[in-house]
Amino acid sequence: MTWKALSASALVLSAALVPAPARAAEAGRVVTGVSEQDRSAALAHWTPERMRSVGDGDLPPAEQISWPHDQVPGVGRLFMSTSTGQDHSCTATVVPSTTKDVVLTAGHCVNGGFDRWDNPIKILNVVFAPGYDRGARNGVFAARAFAWSDTYTGPTSGLDDDAVIALDPVDGRHVQDVAGAQDVSFDVVTGPVDTTILGYPVSQLAKGEALLSCVRPATLEVNSVLSAWETDCDLAGGASGGPWLRGFDPATGRGTIFSVTSRGSMNGDLVTTDLSGAAFSEAVEALYAGAGDL
Repeated sequence: MTWKALSASALVLSAALVPAPARAAEAGRVVTGVSEQDRSAALAHWTPERMRSVGDGDLPPAEQISWPHDQVPGVGRLFMSTSTGQDHSCTATVVPSTTKDVVLTAGHCVNGGFDRWDNPIKILNVVFAPGYDRGARNGVFAARAFAWSDTYTGPTSGLDDDAVIALDPVDGRHVQDVAGAQDVSFDVVTGPVDTTILGYPVSQLAKGEALLSCVRPATLEVNSVLSAWETDCDLAGGASGGPWLRGFDPATGRGTIFSVTSRGSMNGDLVTTDLSGAAFSEAVEALYAGAGDL
């Protein structure tokens, strides 16, 4: 079994209350803009109680390899809803940008794909809570736009499963000034790489409420379809979009992102047995380079 999207609760929000944002193809990327009205609706939707409720219900077993970690600069919990009436969460990281408003996450966190009748599932109410920890956070930042590379075809694909999100400032302060950021590199890296993976898994251990880390070697697997980093980290769903950091310094809480969590495989007991993250491509590098224009 493989998880791609994140654990959800059955909280229902009428899609009619939050009109779907416009989606447009631009040079090399697909961009979804969010109106001011919808940004306000997103902030109203995500009350502290609703954020905590994402971790309600039957959850996969507690992680055994991954453990709670102190907050680190730039990392936070990403919340979103679907037009099918579910609330979800992912992990995202502030990355340097000209606007100081950009976070990096997995593409499937903001690309809902299609339902069983081939109707598009729209992603609504996207907000980022940096430094989230059991309800505490350094503000809640609404998304004004998000984008993925046009080489990414949706949640069924692991190729270029990356997305950038531009956030509104809060009280005149940009998210990078509030939360800090992690460096990101598109240099070619050969494995194995000593890797610190961070995320907010919606499991019995964390319930999405706390940051967990996994420190494992990652190896690069290349086939005819894609290049992906693989490791036996056991972070559960909800860790999607979380950073894979090399050169992580526990004293400063900083490293360099070279991938983000894309997929996880589970055994029959719903325990995650391994994670993968797409190797950054030229298309994703171009996506990141243009993030300041969102």
